[in-house]
Amino acid sequence: MSKVAVIYWSGTGNTQAMAEAVAEGAKAAGAETDLLTPADVSDVSGYDGVALGCPAMGSEELEDSEFVPCLDSIEGALAGKKVALFGSYGWGDGEWMRSWEERCAEKGIALCTTSVICNEAPDDEAVAGCRALGAALA
Repeated sequence: MSKVAVIYWSGTGNTQAMAEAVAEGAKAAGAETDLLTPADVSDVSGYDGVALGCPAMGSEELEDSEFVPCLDSIEGALAGKKVALFGSYGWGDGEWMRSWEERCAEKGIALCTTSVICNEAPDDEAVAGCRALGAALA
């Protein structure tokens, strides 16, 4: 059985709702799944797949007080694992996700599926996308 970590930061609950859908998708596909916030994460070496969720903040950037330090601490361990990204935004066009995908590529982290983004709260399509993302990690 594969083991999947769904690591997310959420300010308004939108990215948390997405994280819960990712976890549901991974569980439905047979993976043992842990839903974690940055404070819960010290090591990802025991996971086969890692989903990372963060909303766009400020000028389309990742949340920098909790999420970025967590990401910095685990990035080196993500190469060779199934990794996927998700998050919500309130403005802009998703630039923060494109920048994050580029950061992953520069660090040798291969994404296993298309990233899922949604404007504000996830609608049915975004929830379905998150479940599919979770299943791709399983």
